[in-house]
Amino acid sequence: MKQQLQHRALIPDLLLIGVAMIWGGSYLAAKHLVAATDVETALTLRYAMAFAGMLGYIAWRRGAWRISRRTALIGGGLGLSQAAILWLETAGVGLTSATNAGLLISLSLIFTPLLEVMVLRRALPGRFYLLALMAVVGAMLLSSGAALRAPGIGDLLVLMAAVVRALHVTATAKLLRANDDLPQIVTLQILAGFLLFLALAAPRLATTLPRLGAESWLNAIFLGLACSVFAFLVQAWAVRRSSAARASLLMGTEPVWAVAIGLSLGGEHVTGIQGLGIVLVVIATMLGARVERLAREQRLRRLMSRGHPSRTTEHLAAHEG
Repeated sequence: MKQQLQHRALIPDLLLIGVAMIWGGSYLAAKHLVAATDVETALTLRYAMAFAGMLGYIAWRRGAWRISRRTALIGGGLGLSQAAILWLETAGVGLTSATNAGLLISLSLIFTPLLEVMVLRRALPGRFYLLALMAVVGAMLLSSGAALRAPGIGDLLVLMAAVVRALHVTATAKLLRANDDLPQIVTLQILAGFLLFLALAAPRLATTLPRLGAESWLNAIFLGLACSVFAFLVQAWAVRRSSAARASLLMGTEPVWAVAIGLSLGGEHVTGIQGLGIVLVVIATMLGARVERLAREQRLRRLMSRGHPSRTTEHLAAHEG
């Protein structure tokens, strides 16, 4: 019996590590798909696969679909910000390496708490700011290549994606409520992005799609179904059987998998300077996320001790969704 319970407890952890691996591989898949098409067409295909997958999940769930005005506005608004993240990320990975992209986008783990500090006026421990500085130095070394130089256009686009992702995560935490239907909102987000990129890519689709090979279609399916639908559903299922803190730690290994996949499957290589940058970024993001989480938990305990259960519940819901 004890072994069975341990085995069941291990399943969510393994699935969350699987999500981190899938997200780590998304940069190489996106790079190959963009090389075969263009940014807008690649994103149209990714969103089309994701939208079809979410519709299939909703049909399987057989729940009533009542969309309120608030849900439509939130889903559409967050969908546009998510589309901006993916455009910057996909355009950037087409101009830099998958290794660089996977590490630079992970800086959103540092940018998000810093943004919350500016918006909500919440101070963080001093060591967090040192780790944030370490992450920035690591990003500069990573994107400098063989010698110290300014980051390339692709690196800057991915850095912008990390900033927009931090804004998106902060807005999501502020807007979503504990009783919101997350699959419904995610479906509306995906629909908004699909319609946007379909309109942008429409003039080229008739000539581009017939030329795509099997590898491009597999990459589109992987990005749409595995990186979006599967990852979202597994994350939601596993977090409910584990904890938000444990899930964040396990999925925080995404940049490590991005490096491993980029170097092994993508045939990419790193210089000594970039290797130092990789070490600094990985250490800073993982430790920084842990420091921020511990500070947040301490804040929640103070709220509970002062008798603010409603504020505590809202804060927990915002960060455990």
